[in-house]
Amino acid sequence: MNPPRTLLQRLGDLIDRAPMVWVAGLAIWLAVAPIVPEPHLLEKWRMLSQGTLTRPLDVFDLLLHTVPLLVLLAKLIRARTRRADPPDPPPP
Repeated sequence: MNPPRTLLQRLGDLIDRAPMVWVAGLAIWLAVAPIVPEPHLLEKWRMLSQGTLTRPLDVFDLLLHTVPLLVLLAKLIRARTRRADPPDPPPP
């Protein structure tokens, strides 16, 4: 009987199952949206560096625009490490 999977293992499985095209598209779209006058992500990072990111809505907006990029980064790292690791041999 297999031991129960942890939350991080299940989250990793979810990231692995998500299609790369969709994850990359969503990450890029939210990173640059809205394009005019300035992408929200740049605005929020600037506010964070200046110490003016204080409103809860601004913090939520920063997370909304940053999390897809972090998921894309995790997916790329997991794909690279899975390619580098040899598969486990089947049990006897």
